[in-house]
Amino acid sequence: MLSAINSHTMLRYITITFTFLLFLTGSLAAQELRLVNRGLIKDSVVHLTAGPGAGIAWINNKEFANGTIEFDVKGKDILQKSFVGIAFHGVNDSTYDAVYFRPFNFQVPEAGRRKHSVQYISMPAHDWERLRTEFPGKYENEIDPTTDPNKWFHVKVIVTSPEVSVFVNGQRCLTVSQLSTQKTGMIGYWVGASSAGAWKNLKIN
Repeated sequence: MLSAINSHTMLRYITITFTFLLFLTGSLAAQELRLVNRGLIKDSVVHLTAGPGAGIAWINNKEFANGTIEFDVKGKDILQKSFVGIAFHGVNDSTYDAVYFRPFNFQVPEAGRRKHSVQYISMPAHDWERLRTEFPGKYENEIDPTTDPNKWFHVKVIVTSPEVSVFVNGQRCLTVSQLSTQKTGMIGYWVGASSAGAWKNLKIN
């Protein structure tokens, strides 16, 4: 019996492609995801489990070039354990751009930490650490500190290559020029090291 349970548990996390139903742009639609380094909990919301290293749930058969990505996302107010966002212009599982958030910095009293609330990265060459060291304050910023780090918040990412602009709850919080050369590619839900996350209401235009 124990062996059967362990096998069932392993299959849950090893299987990398799921099809499930959720609301997209106001209508019920099927969305197939390919998981990288994460497990998926399936319901009307996309939940990615925590784990070491970054994780992505790529949306199968979806290419994104220029346009608008909107979604609601929720992380946690736990230091260094909540990095949630969206990856786009993906070439493969290690080459992509991403915009993500650190909810644990949203409302801290230290201004320096609040400036690390939203982040742009271009992997693999330009991770957050290199960007913060070489271009301090250029590829990350604070957001409206009234945003609750434990609740859903609304994100809009506008990509007009090479410019990327990010809005949280209707307020612009970051505008950068892309560091990558690719102008189109895969799009998917993204989490950082030791992070789980939840997304809903994804719209891609």
